[in-house]
Amino acid sequence: MGRGLSPFAHLRARVLLAAAALVASAAPLPAQTLERVATTRTVQVGFVADQAPFVTKGPDAAPAGYAIDLCAVVVRAIGRRVEGVTARYVETTIADAFGAIAAGRIDLLCGAVSATLARRESVSFSEPIFLTGASALVHAHPPHNLHELFLGGYEISPPRSLEMAPFARLRIGVRTGTTTEAVLRQALASGGYSAAVVGYAAPLDGLAALEDHQIDAYFGDRALLIGLLAKARHPGDLELGARLFSREVYAIAMRRGDEDLRLLVDRALTEFYGTPEFTILLSRYFAVEAPQIRAQIIELSVPN
Repeated sequence: MGRGLSPFAHLRARVLLAAAALVASAAPLPAQTLERVATTRTVQVGFVADQAPFVTKGPDAAPAGYAIDLCAVVVRAIGRRVEGVTARYVETTIADAFGAIAAGRIDLLCGAVSATLARRESVSFSEPIFLTGASALVHAHPPHNLHELFLGGYEISPPRSLEMAPFARLRIGVRTGTTTEAVLRQALASGGYSAAVVGYAAPLDGLAALEDHQIDAYFGDRALLIGLLAKARHPGDLELGARLFSREVYAIAMRRGDEDLRLLVDRALTEFYGTPEFTILLSRYFAVEAPQIRAQIIELSVPN
């Protein structure tokens, strides 16, 4: 039978553990975003291009759009706290953006960015800046199967009739690496469809493929599809799906655990949502849908 530790050894062990805890608690924590901004006078605004009307990139490579304008409101709010602050725009991709936030290369990610639980594992999100859902662009007067799937109408549960067999030969495009790709695959699987899913790096690539009849539909967030339809060579030859397959909540992404920044962002957005300027901003980008969008956003905004 082994011998236990002496009282002195127990005491020494407790002292060492307490000292280790003291050292750990005294270790410097990473500087919070607003502290770094106070030193650099720069807010690093990340964006993903080709997300009209939320983000577009002009000839000078500077981003513009609804989400960029909202982030400008936030940067101005930071400027009232830290004099002389300017925005530095950082182009990124959805695949790299959240890692860049965690690493401190991006302070605010602005665009058509869906706030999901999976993404909350690595970043934090502001209150909503937009609400939409996944749908599709199809050719005008699509075949019965596509009309059923994307334009509403009645649903058919498996087993499917022979009329649905051609669906297996159809091809549906989607932007690779987005939450809508997962939604599309789930919708096809749950409905018993066997369409081929074709991934594209950018929405304009998917639009070109649709117009050239390389694919039969292009799937994405409906709000983005509205902007995409406006860029079509022949918009009248395409139809926007009415059926929504998901509920997407867009928000500004930022560093996880940085509550001071998140509070400032939410406060800036809430105050802006109550101004006439917000109504003007929505009308500029979403025209007749602006009043409904405003009501939805205000309903979900954080009260003062």
